[in-house]
Amino acid sequence: MKRFAVIGLGRFGTKLAIALAMSGSEVIAIDKNRDEVEKLRDQVSHAVRLDSTDEEALKAQGVDKADVAIIAVGQENFESAILTVVNLRQMGITQIYARAETLTSGEVFSKVGATEVIYPEIESAQRWAYKLIAPQIGEKIDIAPGYSLARIKAPASFHGKTVEELQLRQKFNVNLVIVKCSENRDLKKEQGAIINVPKAETVIYQDDILMVAGSDVDLAKLPQE
Repeated sequence: MKRFAVIGLGRFGTKLAIALAMSGSEVIAIDKNRDEVEKLRDQVSHAVRLDSTDEEALKAQGVDKADVAIIAVGQENFESAILTVVNLRQMGITQIYARAETLTSGEVFSKVGATEVIYPEIESAQRWAYKLIAPQIGEKIDIAPGYSLARIKAPASFHGKTVEELQLRQKFNVNLVIVKCSENRDLKKEQGAIINVPKAETVIYQDDILMVAGSDVDLAKLPQE
């Protein structure tokens, strides 16, 4: 079982700590604000009030034994967050994630030892922008920057056509990976079935769930109707 240290219990840090704890992980939640610590005391393995710039205090609570540390301190305490990253690095923690509100802040975190930077506000804005531009995309998993595996519901224009007729690769530059059959299938035995290797002759029905892979730009061009 992984042990996580979440430092900074604002909205992001609190939700992250709870989500990690609910997954069955051991979570040490840390903040200088006693009220924020008390709110989480019964929801995580250990919640403690301390100054994360104090390396000895961190060690006393076993933070040096954490597998992963996440610094979710707000921008108003940027200097403290930097010192915390330095402390964690000196303690030998190899996976350190730091929350940043700006790209400049993220660059600083990377230079002082953060292994990865989290940009909640920027990433949230990007997700919403994509959702507004391409509402036909239900969910997507980032594979690499600018490339994703996405879930779409087959529109009416796809109904009754074979994979070969749709020409998804030729027209949209995306690859069809998996099909989950919808209730619009004529044969009940097909409803809910998974076609994990769609062939050229595979027929697509409206509302089938299609897993497609490609660039985010190309995925956004898939038809909505």
